[in-house]
Amino acid sequence: MRIARMLGAALLLPLLTAAPAAADSTPSASPSEDSGAPTEAGTSFRTATEIDQGQTATASGSTGDYLYWSFPADAGQRPTVRATVKLPDTHAAETWQIDVYDGLRRRQSCQYGMQTRTAAADASSVELACVLRTVRAWSEPWANDPLPGTYYVRLTAVGLGTADRGLPVNAEVRVESKDIGGAAAVDGSLGEPLVPGVAMTSAEDDEDSAVLSAIDPDDGWSSGWWSDRWVWTALGGVLAALAGIGGYRLTRGSGRPSHVPPGV
Repeated sequence: MRIARMLGAALLLPLLTAAPAAADSTPSASPSEDSGAPTEAGTSFRTATEIDQGQTATASGSTGDYLYWSFPADAGQRPTVRATVKLPDTHAAETWQIDVYDGLRRRQSCQYGMQTRTAAADASSVELACVLRTVRAWSEPWANDPLPGTYYVRLTAVGLGTADRGLPVNAEVRVESKDIGGAAAVDGSLGEPLVPGVAMTSAEDDEDSAVLSAIDPDDGWSSGWWSDRWVWTALGGVLAALAGIGGYRLTRGSGRPSHVPPGV
């Protein structure tokens, strides 16, 4: 009996000691993936706050302010810009608008999405979205196609009356892209992406002073000549060759007919 009690205590001891250890090893709340995201916005193109794609940037402002952010977009990407404005408890009906400009500060049209939206007087927030056209590696000078480089987001309330200005608001902006790939590939590429300061050089060729913008895609700017269109082109060539060989084998026949004597 004594031996049984000792064995039972020996079995229970690891369980009792493991419980506090398990409680101590409980993972604490990990910081958000966007913990390093900007918490303010610029007030013009020159002071636009730089954000990376996949980050949720936040900012506090007032109705009537212009809030600016900038992000990089490379060839083959189709960026989607989403914005959420949290409104004060008491406010009149407000119309908010989100605009996107390319590196040449040309306003880019949205393929679809609620670019302009009116919030009712009792609404606590308003959500906006703009899906841009696919960024092209190259375009004609006269065209307004989106090109690789920096893009600017401007968020503001439009058509406000004097009494509606200055109310505190909080904004969230997030940019994500879908990789379209070879379906949007074109022959040719830009010499340099359209980023602020790309044309500025110094006598010492200092990289920091040559390029003012510090944002670029995670894997760098694409060269513009490679796309999955090359893979599909090569695969099409192989399939065409196989089809040609198969057609030849089917149409050449089995050789000399059996009823034809040799030498004829």
